Amino acid sequence: MIKGLAHTALNVSDMKKSIDFYCRVLGFEKAFEMARPETGEPWIVYLYAGGGQFIELFYGGENFTEYNEKNIGFSHLCFEVDDIQGIADQIERESVELDRPVKYGVDHNYQCWVRDPDRNRIELMQVGEESPQVVFLKKTGRWNRE
Repeated sequence: MIKGLAHTALNVSDMKKSIDFYCRVLGFEKAFEMARPETGEPWIVYLYAGGGQFIELFYGGENFTEYNEKNIGFSHLCFEVDDIQGIADQIERESVELDRPVKYGVDHNYQCWVRDPDRNRIELMQVGEESPQVVFLKKTGRWNRE
């Protein structure tokens, strides 16, 4: 049985820039690194994303594909936050431009958007009490934040 989302993996073009963005700008914590067993060369960096979840960054990304809503596959990452305005302010203090400013979405959540150094789309979301996510979790007895 699936317990949850353990990690999301991204190939990155510049590991130093990616770690800086996810840790300094968004507040993730570098958890550990792994080397290639056969060569000992750097291979993967894990960033702690909260709970039992991680972002897995792989060295060596080269071929960028610009997002298009007609593409099949990856669209964006979404990270839940406690304070949407606080994270938006933090991002802008670090001289990173928001793709979309804070707004209240049709799903009753607050959100803003940013891109990482490889232009991956990232949604930051503050879950609202009347959002479909919360309604589902409460209805199924899975809501545990009260």
